[in-house]
Amino acid sequence: MSKVLIIGCGGVAGVVINKCCQNSEVFSEICVASRTKSKCDAIAAELTPKTSTKITTAQVDADNVDEVIALIKSYQPDLVMNIALPYQDLTIMDACLACGVNYMDTANYEPENTEDQKWRAIYEKRCKEKGFSAYFDYSWQWAYKEKFEQAGLTALLGCGFDPGVTQAYCAYALKHEFDSIDTIDILDCNGGDHGYPFATNFNPEINLREVSSPGSYWENGKWVEIPAMSIKREYNFEAVGDKDMYLLHHEEIESLAQNIPGVKRIRFFMTFGQSYLTHMNCLENVGLLSTTPINFDGKEIVPIQFLKALLPDPASLGPRTKGKTNIGCIFTGTKDGKPKSYYIYNICDHEECYKEVGSQAISYTTGVPAVCGAMLMLNGKWIKAGVHTVEEFDPDPFIELLAKHGLPHKDTTEPVLVD
Repeated sequence: MSKVLIIGCGGVAGVVINKCCQNSEVFSEICVASRTKSKCDAIAAELTPKTSTKITTAQVDADNVDEVIALIKSYQPDLVMNIALPYQDLTIMDACLACGVNYMDTANYEPENTEDQKWRAIYEKRCKEKGFSAYFDYSWQWAYKEKFEQAGLTALLGCGFDPGVTQAYCAYALKHEFDSIDTIDILDCNGGDHGYPFATNFNPEINLREVSSPGSYWENGKWVEIPAMSIKREYNFEAVGDKDMYLLHHEEIESLAQNIPGVKRIRFFMTFGQSYLTHMNCLENVGLLSTTPINFDGKEIVPIQFLKALLPDPASLGPRTKGKTNIGCIFTGTKDGKPKSYYIYNICDHEECYKEVGSQAISYTTGVPAVCGAMLMLNGKWIKAGVHTVEEFDPDPFIELLAKHGLPHKDTTEPVLVD
């Protein structure tokens, strides 16, 4: 029986809140907090008659450390689940340290203002030293490692699907299927159709910044960076079919390169249709993906934030989206001295997700792992002082919980490899 503070009330948070309420024996009390309290009140009103979980709500500006501290001290949770934006990871981590409470999130830190001079100096140094230029990386949160160790607290980073489940799949493969892993290809396929000419399946600002950035992968102990969307492959995904997929930079590559011994190459691919890419390129060409503020009619606006206001809210896509997702990892390596290949993956149905929790599968596949990770933190199985990513913990209880709560895996030892 635990009290959990959930910060955020978007599409993924909606899944998290629903799943917590389905598991009242673990989540006896939850507090849902966001900048817009009316959103929290609406979901609380919807779920309260259906659950024995006690739901309270609060208003908080997660960019303000003092506000988050005040909320944590008032509510006294056993765990803080950061289901807000990656921009707010550090402020919430600071608040957790100040209050002595464990922390988790679903995506690593990136700055909202990429023109901030202090951040930019550190960023440019990292680009030069490491060789990749994505705005998001783990260094800012890994810098909290000693603070969390000294406080005896656990910070679990990136416990969504990718990052998150994909890292658990890697730990599972190393534990059960291989003596050594040589290559990892992470494949993220969304075969869903929402019917809009253009929309993003999660926060447009985060999504478009990620996709429009240069791609990169890990090979032979170093980063290789490539122009955005310049490496394309076609793959036949079970339950979806043939899809074009493109190599992107993704955060779990960075931690897996450190935590999977001897791995020679790690790549991440995501599927996109031509219509999505055409729209995105057009928006980028006219400057709407820029994070640099401009003056418009006497007011300062950030172009990508303005674009976000124009696009459909990802949380509204649930009733419109049909089709399936297929996300997993393909490995090559050795077992008992012999070469081996292995593919572990999950297939998730958009319409089934909507029937269960009122969301599309992208939010579902991120929200369910967050709840499963929270369960393991609350029961002590995933508690280790410091700052950690998913592959640093035993994958078996996590993968068992995923199957129980809607994300079972499939696997094969005869996958088609990506060239």
